[in-house]
Amino acid sequence: MKNKKIGLTHLILILVSFVWIYPFIWMVSASFKTQDEIFSQGLNLIPKNFNFDNFIRAWNNANFEAYFLNSIIVTVSTVLLVLILSAMMGYVMGRYEFKGKKAVLLIFLASMVIPLGFTIIPIYQAIKALGLMNTRLGLILAESGGSHIIFILLFAGFFKEIPKELEEAAIMDGCGFLRIFINIMLPLSKPIIGSVVIMQFIWTWNSFLLPLVLTLSKEGLRTLAVGLYAFKGEYVVDWTGIAAGGTISLIPIIIVFVVLQKYFVEGIAGSIKG
Repeated sequence: MKNKKIGLTHLILILVSFVWIYPFIWMVSASFKTQDEIFSQGLNLIPKNFNFDNFIRAWNNANFEAYFLNSIIVTVSTVLLVLILSAMMGYVMGRYEFKGKKAVLLIFLASMVIPLGFTIIPIYQAIKALGLMNTRLGLILAESGGSHIIFILLFAGFFKEIPKELEEAAIMDGCGFLRIFINIMLPLSKPIIGSVVIMQFIWTWNSFLLPLVLTLSKEGLRTLAVGLYAFKGEYVVDWTGIAAGGTISLIPIIIVFVVLQKYFVEGIAGSIKG
């Protein structure tokens, strides 16, 4: 009886998982189809002939090579900035007591409920005032801004659980604040680092609003998410091109997740346990 319940549970989970990932599978399948097949075959996942011309057209004709490079530069730079800032802030919040700590935490928590749409105007004005409009640096700074409270709390919860004796021993050996942080704390926080890298990579890679606004007048600086609009004309939409472009844009995300999934699971489990 127990085995039947377990089997039924697994079956239900498999069905739910299939429904959940079906749009992704359909997009990958559509990237190999012709324009007519998309509308004639409906929900059928198997194309009549695997057509790779969609990928060639997406990469060459839609300038995906430049968009892909822009996405890589912006995403990697943003991930590094967010990782450094959130780790240092989490270290301070998790290991030290100071006046106004609760107020700072409340401000960070309050910032989470503010939608990005409400902050786009001040972000635009700040980047424009710095003279960084239509530049990769301006886009990187805009993407890496914000409180990133989730990452700060993950680091804070992890650093808080590290025994104080380890830190005291490092101080006795002559280590200062930065040396303790870089040589001791960061190597121990690999699971949290993996989690932050995966989540921030996905968010930045798929970001649309900020890259659209901040590179509006310079097409060569657009990222993949914005570049997909190249397939949408005034009267005609290249659906197979969009599917191929979307499939290309998902490859780096899958690679990063597969490489770092071990740390992601450990980091989330550790933060919940803490």
